[in-house]
Amino acid sequence: MEKKLICINCPIGCHLTAERSNDSDAWSVTGNRCPRGELYARNELTDPRRVVTATVRCNSELMPRLPVRSSEPLPKRYIDALLNRLYDMEVKIPVKRGEVLIANVENTGIDVIFSCDCGK
Repeated sequence: MEKKLICINCPIGCHLTAERSNDSDAWSVTGNRCPRGELYARNELTDPRRVVTATVRCNSELMPRLPVRSSEPLPKRYIDALLNRLYDMEVKIPVKRGEVLIANVENTGIDVIFSCDCGK
């Protein structure tokens, strides 16, 4: 089995080829210019993750939506449910940048935090 990927760890964007035989779980990665490319490909094929960025409604007339993000890349399988939860929320100000909105999403140890300050 062969998969083609483009590494997103840096601006170079190495074109990676990951291969594995049918009787093996191990991936062989080529095309990377640095070790980060190989690690990226292995992670993308076994447990893809993304940093989630979104906005939530708030009770501020000046800023009716506040930006939030995951504190770490979240497994992709949890992203849709998290986004639905965030889009249904309304928060009350004031909030501080880095303050936790949702702790330990799906027991991953990853939090959703505010990306900016918003006072009264």
